[in-house]
Order: sequence, then C-alpha cells, then structure tokens
Amino acid sequence: MALDLTSLPRPSREDATVSERVRGLVGSEILRIAAEIRELVARGNKVCNLTVGDFSPKEFPIPDGLRDQIGAALQGGETNYPPSDGVLDLRQSVQRFYERSLGLKYPLEGIVIAGGARPVIYATYRAVLDPGDIVVYPVPSWNNNHYVHLLGAKGVVVTTDAAAGFMPTLAQLEPHLSTARLLCLCSPLNPTGTMIDPEALRAICQRIVEENRAREGRGQKPLILMYDHIYWVLSFGGTKHVTPVALVPEMAPYTVFVDGISKAFAATGVRVGWGVGAPSIISRMRDVLGHVGAWAPKAEQVATARYLDDTKATESFLQSMRQRVNERLEALYKGFQRMKDAGLPVLAIAPQGAIYLTVRFDVVGRDGLATNDAIRKRLLEKAGFAVVPFQAFGLAEDTGWFRLSVGATSVAEIEAALPRVEATVREILTAK
Repeated sequence: MALDLTSLPRPSREDATVSERVRGLVGSEILRIAAEIRELVARGNKVCNLTVGDFSPKEFPIPDGLRDQIGAALQGGETNYPPSDGVLDLRQSVQRFYERSLGLKYPLEGIVIAGGARPVIYATYRAVLDPGDIVVYPVPSWNNNHYVHLLGAKGVVVTTDAAAGFMPTLAQLEPHLSTARLLCLCSPLNPTGTMIDPEALRAICQRIVEENRAREGRGQKPLILMYDHIYWVLSFGGTKHVTPVALVPEMAPYTVFVDGISKAFAATGVRVGWGVGAPSIISRMRDVLGHVGAWAPKAEQVATARYLDDTKATESFLQSMRQRVNERLEALYKGFQRMKDAGLPVLAIAPQGAIYLTVRFDVVGRDGLATNDAIRKRLLEKAGFAVVPFQAFGLAEDTGWFRLSVGATSVAEIEAALPRVEATVREILTAK
C-alpha cells in the first residue's frame, strides 16, 4: 500500500520551510490570468485569448526546416549533455547571424547558449550584481521586478508615458544612472509592441559611456546595459530596429544582448536562447548557467544551428511570420481606431514590433469600474475578450492601459470579437 502524503501542507506566505526571499516572491500575474482563461475555455466559453505572449501551434507552427532538423538530431543521437556555453556549431551560427543581420561580429567567447531567454536574463543579473546593487528599469516592462527581488538588488523604477510609446528617455533615466550597476532596456518592448527611438537610445548610450569613463578613473565598477531584443526580427512598417553597439560602438564592453528563437520562429517551447556581449561578462554567465544546468537541449541546439545557416529558409519564414503577425495587429488596431473615431474612450498605439498591441480603455470610474482588473474582468465576462493589465508589468496606476498579444488567435477571431468589445464599452458608458 502506498504511503498517503496527500495531506502535506500547501503553499502559504507564512511557510517556515522556505526562505524569506522565496516567501516574498510574487507569482506571474500573466500566468494567473492565463489559467483563468483556460478554465473558461474548458467549460465551453468562447474567448478571444490575447493574454500570454506565446504562440498557438495551430496559428503559428514552428518552421518546417527547424522541426525536421530537431527530428534528425534526435535520430542522430544528439541527446547527451551539451557544452556549458553551447554547442560550437550553434555559437558559430549565431555569430554569423548577428554579423549578416545586425552588422555586429562578436568573438565566439562572447556568445553563450541557454534554455531560452529567461536563463540569459537571470545569468546577466547574477553575473553583474552584488546584493544591494541598484538596477534601473522602466515600467511597463517584463519581470525586472521579480529578478531584482531574486537577486537581493535594489530596483529603481522609471515610469514612462504613452507619448513616447512607453519607452524611456535620457531625461527620465539621467537622475539614476550615476548610482546604477545595471540598466535594463527592451526593444521591441514587451508589453507595448513599441520600439525605442534611435536618437533616444543613442543619447542614453553616450551617457553610459561618459559615466563609465568617469567610473574607470575612480576605480569603480561600470554601468552595464542589458538589452533584451528577443523580438527584434518582428518589426513592421517603416520602424527600424537599432542596437546600442551599432549606434555607439564604445558600448560594446558594457552591453549584454538577450535573444533567441522563441519569438522570431514561434518556438517558445523549443527553449533555445542566447546571450551576446563582452567575453568578460559572458564567461561568467556561462559559469552560472552551467551550475544551474540551464542549457538548451543538445538536439535543439544542433537543429537550430543548421536551420539558422539556411538563410533562404529563415528569411522566407520570417517574411511570412511578420506578415501574419502584422495582419492580426492591424486588425486589432483598425478596430480600435474605428471605435475611437466613433467617439468611444479607447486609444490604441500603432504597432511597431513584437506581437503586442497597447490599448487604453479610458473607463476607470464608470459603471463601478475602479481598477484595471475590474475592466479586464468586464471585458472577459461580457465580450469574451481576454487581455492583460499593465499592472502585470510593474505599472502601479489604474489608468486603463492593457497588453493585447496576438500569437494565439486568428484574424477571424479578432474580427468576431471586436463588435462584442464595442458593445461592452457602450454598455459601460450608458450604465446608470
């Protein structure tokens, strides 16, 4: 007879069996909302799901070539441990990819492979920070607050505004740079789908270089920039992706890129990411990743190396990928523009990159809706329209801003949902 352990204690904030730091760790609000959506769908409810920054394999399957190469690598026996910094063929492939696509040729020692982008972010934090060091990051942004907590660092939050696409300016960052050890930027930005202005980024980078020259003279550690551009190949219209190092080459010793195949190739579950930067930092990130075993599986690494070097296949896939993502973003954007033109209190920021649209439902205080979460629940209940409030990305104020993610839905589902959303907004406005 099995020993019945089903009555073991369940998690609680007061659990003395875990560390104080873990007790203070907040779970993902996005995943909580996503679980709620799954329950509704399982009960037969019709939901246009714009929550998790993931892809439905039905709508966005991984490239045929990548899938076939994974199978071939598994059949070929590529199932043992990979090197701690990644399979050499993949590091070389990433090196070539950055050279031809971004105009940046890094040494192989400046490239490390990991099980997706999240371990790269964690390793960057761990390699750069000591307890109590200051991390500056803008909000809204993805998960910086949680990494700050995990590392025992001190977070300095810079609140951005819609006028600049929720991207930070040098004027906003300037008061904090002289004391910071790590600055975290992301473009295209999760959650907004906007991209940083090249001149704004250039000004920030020039200030970092100036700051680090002064620190070098004082014998102080430099300010490091973590530049998360996991969505960089997904840009639309005339918007062009830029990098700190291309704009200001002196930034090379101080920049760590966070990247991978998860978003570009709709391969979130394949778990292949990479960090690129100065070998002095990347080598320590490699050691961190090695100790926690956060490697990408070897077969997937071998497959990704082969696929990235098939430039004809990758360029064809990315062209199609951009088109299909943009179709969904444009369907949403045009729908909200029609509502705005009809006098409804909604505002959408034109999509520039990534898989996200930023929308404001300016109805806080109407019909008993006191918070963003109340608006979210109303849209879900009345319109079957599932979105994520900016509180999930560190923005405290209830100002009606939401992230809409298009990776798990179709144009037809979006177009069917928009009239329901409009009807719900009108109902809110006419409520007594």
